[in-house]
Amino acid sequence: MARNYETVSEAVNDLKKRGYTANLSLEAEKDCLASDSPFAELSPDQFSIDEVYRFEGMTDPGDEMIVYAISSHDNEIKGVVVNAFGIYSSYRSSRLVEHLVKNS
Repeated sequence: MARNYETVSEAVNDLKKRGYTANLSLEAEKDCLASDSPFAELSPDQFSIDEVYRFEGMTDPGDEMIVYAISSHDNEIKGVVVNAFGIYSSYRSSRLVEHLVKNS
């Protein structure tokens, strides 16, 4: 079921209510996603992207974000990654996300 969110925080809060509670971060230098609780480093073949929500800033390019709902069945982790796109995104992070999307 596709969901429509007005803001990044609305998307993140709803995903957390639906069980995506781990805070995941892009570790570009290791080409993985990292979770601090529980601790894990997930390579692209260890997780899938369940949902993607893109938010485009109407007046501020800094508001351009993508929210990913991620799950790893092997590690029993469900979490959220929030990544900038557009002029504020980092090349390595964007390349890593593109790689992850291709493998999901």
